Amino acid sequence: MECDAIVIGAGAAGLAAARCLAARAFRVIVLEARDRVGGRAFSVPTPRSLTPAELGAEFIHGRGLETMALLREASLAAVDTGGDSWRCTARGDLERDEEEFLSAATLFGEANSLMQDESVETFLRRFAGDPLQRDRAEAARQFVEGFDAADPAIASARAIAFEWRSGTDWSSTRPIGGYAPLFACLQDDCVARGVDVRLSTIVTGITWQRGAVDVQLSAAHGAGETLRTRAVVITLPAGVLQERSGEGSVTFHPQLPSTKYRALEKIVMGDVVKVALLFESPFWENVHGGRYYDAGFFRGNGPPFGVYWTQVPVRTELVVAWAGGPRATALRAHATDDLVARARDTFGELLGAPDECAAAFDRGYTHDWRRDPFSRGAYTYLAVGGEGAREALAAPLDDTLFFAGEGTSLDGQAGTVNGALESGVRAAAEVAECLNRRS
Repeated sequence: MECDAIVIGAGAAGLAAARCLAARAFRVIVLEARDRVGGRAFSVPTPRSLTPAELGAEFIHGRGLETMALLREASLAAVDTGGDSWRCTARGDLERDEEEFLSAATLFGEANSLMQDESVETFLRRFAGDPLQRDRAEAARQFVEGFDAADPAIASARAIAFEWRSGTDWSSTRPIGGYAPLFACLQDDCVARGVDVRLSTIVTGITWQRGAVDVQLSAAHGAGETLRTRAVVITLPAGVLQERSGEGSVTFHPQLPSTKYRALEKIVMGDVVKVALLFESPFWENVHGGRYYDAGFFRGNGPPFGVYWTQVPVRTELVVAWAGGPRATALRAHATDDLVARARDTFGELLGAPDECAAAFDRGYTHDWRRDPFSRGAYTYLAVGGEGAREALAAPLDDTLFFAGEGTSLDGQAGTVNGALESGVRAAAEVAECLNRRS
């Protein structure tokens, strides 16, 4: 055997799994198709801003216990998101958003009593005739699209309700300096513990039987090579597992059982378009007499982008434009330059300062996660009838194939870095138990 375990993917789940297995003295190889670690956390340095352009994961949602523990180990820290919230009214002007945006999503508490699952869209129609609830229902719809990157016509109302009754704290922080230092420390720790981390190494096939796995590679370093191991931790995104052919897909011999594919039918990769806008100066702090000096979030009332945010309390020249769910899907056909231009121009129009916005603009950054063959989307949500799908995907196969990643998070943290980290720790414990039992 080449090693005791191979971990496929060097994102949060993969590095967490490798680290835990190496700490138990197992020989581990990590195979990563990209030329970097981090997976769907992708930090791009900018020439001017104090913070990088985070084109993937940016926030720590809730307490993020695993994430915060890793930050402390690496002598890193996080800062609370802050600043004033502004929303665009029907008249087209901005007013302070006095009601906490997330509070509208508590409306899904009533979905806990549904006898049968239904889509978010169907569930929210229940409130259309109530003038007092209509605005909250629309805000809840925007929450599902923006926060869960979900299509309300597909997303499970009961699954959204589960997120809320799971007791997750929905406050948000950011790692200071972005996620890149955290992943660099994770990688360094893995290597220090003896993990062989191989980048630019694409897995094309997995041939498996109980206790023995052959992993076929196609890569610049090791084209056509086959590695043999006792166990494999698969942290591929659900969108990649759903692909049966094409770049990035992995062939299983024998095929995964039908329970896995039925689960994958109910686990949907959400759409997100995220554009980081870098300006020569934070012009928004000065327009309209400094009205938006302490602004943290701006929420629009139409396409193409539903929300913009600054880096407050950190003062930088960076603003992020975000579209999730159907708004992001509608932008799929647009080229990168067009997306950047639309994000810039819409931001200027939202502030009522198009000339100032254009004059201060430097450049934009974005990444197409849907077309990325190693992600095939942003992060997961459950379709109607998806109860139990994450558990089915997470379940080990024959004490040999193990599954991790945010799509397998079981406690309401799917779609988050912390959920991915915890899933990697869980999978590593499963692998260790099986390998020790065989010894």
